[in-house]
Amino acid sequence: MAPYFLRQAWTVSAVLTNMIGQGMMLSYTSSLLPGLQAPDSNIKTDLYTASWIASSCGLSGVPGFLISSYLMDVYGRRLAHGLVILPGIIGWLCIYFATGVPALMTGRILGGITAGATVSLGAIVIGEYSDPKYRGVFLNLKTASVCFGGMSVHIAGHFLHWRTVALVGLVPYIIALLVNCTWQESPAWLASRGEFEKSKLSFYWLRGKADASCKELDKLIDAQIERLAIPHKKTTIYQKVIDFGFKFTKKDFLKPLIIIFFGSILLESSGRHIFPAYAPQIIGEITGDKSRSFYYTLAIDLIITTSAVCSSALVKVMKRRTLLFSTGFSAVVVLMIVCSYLFLVSRDLIISDRSWIPIVIFVFYFILANLGCTPIPLALLGEIFPLPHRGVGSAVAGLWISLNVMLGLQVTPYLLLNLKVYGTFAVFGSGMGISLLVLYFMLPETKDRTLQEIEDYFNYGTFRKTDDNDDDVEAKVKMIK
Repeated sequence: MAPYFLRQAWTVSAVLTNMIGQGMMLSYTSSLLPGLQAPDSNIKTDLYTASWIASSCGLSGVPGFLISSYLMDVYGRRLAHGLVILPGIIGWLCIYFATGVPALMTGRILGGITAGATVSLGAIVIGEYSDPKYRGVFLNLKTASVCFGGMSVHIAGHFLHWRTVALVGLVPYIIALLVNCTWQESPAWLASRGEFEKSKLSFYWLRGKADASCKELDKLIDAQIERLAIPHKKTTIYQKVIDFGFKFTKKDFLKPLIIIFFGSILLESSGRHIFPAYAPQIIGEITGDKSRSFYYTLAIDLIITTSAVCSSALVKVMKRRTLLFSTGFSAVVVLMIVCSYLFLVSRDLIISDRSWIPIVIFVFYFILANLGCTPIPLALLGEIFPLPHRGVGSAVAGLWISLNVMLGLQVTPYLLLNLKVYGTFAVFGSGMGISLLVLYFMLPETKDRTLQEIEDYFNYGTFRKTDDNDDDVEAKVKMIK
């Protein structure tokens, strides 16, 4: 079993390294914007321009999701993952050599394309390449990797010039691209193309030939043989548009999409991308001492990253729903407590010389939020879309996620200016509470379920029992050929 786990871990390491690069790109504004606002900066910006520089990577995530969904469906997971890394590499180089705002915007937009493209693609790769026993751990490590990337930028930005930090951001992308070149193609994608022999070879290389693995492969191939047996006529572009719209009437597409929609709102309102981007400003306002905000930010970064790693261990022993809702609702309560405290301080109803109190409460909040609210919504991208809808589903979900990221990064500076920290996080906390309530009634338990079992759930409304009698897959493969 160890060699197969190592093969899965090696494959997944490219995604995780890519996620480190994504975390560095999203958190880069914490280094870039103070550098641009410095008196000796040769590139000057105002609040409006700075907010667009920060949020442009979120908006450009939209074409990133669309590009990756097309590439992964047509050319496979391996080539798609390698190609979408390239804009990020070019983006960092544009930022390093920038002499004005247009070049910075171009670099951020290219980086956003890679960041957006790898959110769903990375989750799907992990879901298809890893054993159900390890899938939850690997998917949650995506979030830990993004947190680590954000922390790396905060540290590098404190000691290095923002141009040098851009060069540091190149490293994880280059490593991910090199590892990507060693991949096997996804067994699920090969099976969806009718290449069953190649699918079996790739699956056995990754997972071995244990009884559980063989049964999972049999069910995967059975499902694709059944799907491919349905005659498919060549369609016009108009008909493809109609077919796309028709997907929204199918429950196995619509229900996962609704779950992803509210999961994305939960992700953004928990501060997943907002806090790393504006950490120095947020901590500086809470403590009233911007000279020491770096050390507070670094401490919270360490706690966030550690809690994300702990979440990867907890999903191995806890059910997804239990972890999400126990930590999620607790996080909302803690967040409202710290917002109330800061509000009372702002009205001079509580003395303001104990800045460590809100910092400690925020620490508890980020621990709870990063145990469930940030990793699990991203993990769902790699689990709940059925194979026939995986490309389109990731594109539509990606559009929504990118808009949320852009909106969050765009409005946060104005919220902080007009509502202060307590008002800003009170708005976010309300979004968290509503999203958790919706997910409580819609989200199934996916722990240790195969992707085919999850697909069956959205098709039939329940997890189907595994058939102990193996089908003659070899005969079916020959028939479909």
